[in-house]
Amino acid sequence: MGTASNTDQQRGERILAVFETAFGELLAADPAAFRVKFRKMAASAFAFYRGTACLYYADLAEEEQNHSPYLDERTSRVWIHGDLHAENFGTYLDANGRLIFNVNDFDEAYVGPFTWDLQRFAASIALIGYTKALADETISGLVRTYAAAYRERIRALAADKSVPPLTLDTARGPLLDALRHARTETRVSLLDSMTEVRDWDRRFTPGGGSVELDDATRARVLEAFEAYLETLPETSRINPESHRVKDVVGRRGIGIGSAGLPSYNILLEGHTDALENDVVIYMKQAQTPAVSRHITDQAVRDYFRHEGHRTVISQRALQAHADPYLGWTELDGVGQLVAEVSPYAVDLDWSDLDEPAQIEAVVADLGRATAGMHAAADNESGHSLVPFSIEDAIDEAIARDEKGFAEALVEFAHRYGARARADHQIFVDLFRNGRLG
Repeated sequence: MGTASNTDQQRGERILAVFETAFGELLAADPAAFRVKFRKMAASAFAFYRGTACLYYADLAEEEQNHSPYLDERTSRVWIHGDLHAENFGTYLDANGRLIFNVNDFDEAYVGPFTWDLQRFAASIALIGYTKALADETISGLVRTYAAAYRERIRALAADKSVPPLTLDTARGPLLDALRHARTETRVSLLDSMTEVRDWDRRFTPGGGSVELDDATRARVLEAFEAYLETLPETSRINPESHRVKDVVGRRGIGIGSAGLPSYNILLEGHTDALENDVVIYMKQAQTPAVSRHITDQAVRDYFRHEGHRTVISQRALQAHADPYLGWTELDGVGQLVAEVSPYAVDLDWSDLDEPAQIEAVVADLGRATAGMHAAADNESGHSLVPFSIEDAIDEAIARDEKGFAEALVEFAHRYGARARADHQIFVDLFRNGRLG
């Protein structure tokens, strides 16, 4: 991970090397998008951390984390989120029409050690706590709360206890606020922000980040869309009319996680003739997950047809009752992820969370949500890649050293949080002096 003897210059060269491996090809193809990404990452140490899962996993691999006492043959190869930080939680409308608060954004999901998710989250809490000027001991308490809630929920799941999801009926505090906010959103308001009615039907509004496609590109996207329909669950294919394409536009990803990735928005006929029921889905090039560069298990690598297939299979495993529009396809031989642009997706807002007691309650819920996510993706989820009960395996692993479990996360949170803060400053200097692309 880097020692006190490492100079900033040496660390800077390491950061450049890791970035070249992770971003080099995309950066060369679209340097403007990466300038936007890097400026967003420069804003804070936490923004930098969000955008550098590649560096996090490179550092973990160097530390040989497989020697952790909590990792064995089973707990080293479970479904993991891959980018579990404090801002990757929010709401979604599940396939049963319920608003759920849970983990979101599964672009980096893969199969690997369960502790890698927990450590990534713990360090993110240290970074958020630092920006809110919380004392080190307060941050330690928050990480212990997260670890205890995770451990308690894993134990309950291993004992086959019924555990309700976080919904409008069971959530509290800021999580309930997010669910209530999501409930006030409407498909009409989303459609009005992206489309207009022309010639008695809905079409995408020109401009505003959308790119008009030439006929050849449009034809290739529609061909990929037809192949995507075959990957949907049977329950999503009941009404073929709801998959009639009305319009297609291109978009260019410029977010911290999507810089340089080509994507498309597709407007579909809703389940009725009423224009208010139309649906927008997106098709985007799926990325290579950062963690996959450090997992050598060939059975894992061979399980996925391409990155689009990996993202969808992983999300369906980790998220109960996922988006009914979630599927995959290929475009020009490259794996694509397809999902709904949902009006009901609201992220947890940390900006107004300042009091330690309030943050502690939220962190406990996020610990329980993390445990539920891990436990969902086991031998009962229909995938042969992880043919055992994950909650049982993790429960047994933690039981080997109950006290050490939380303390190991606390130690990592402070150490890697400090490393990320120092790396952020090195990164800013590299970027402003023209060393990054």
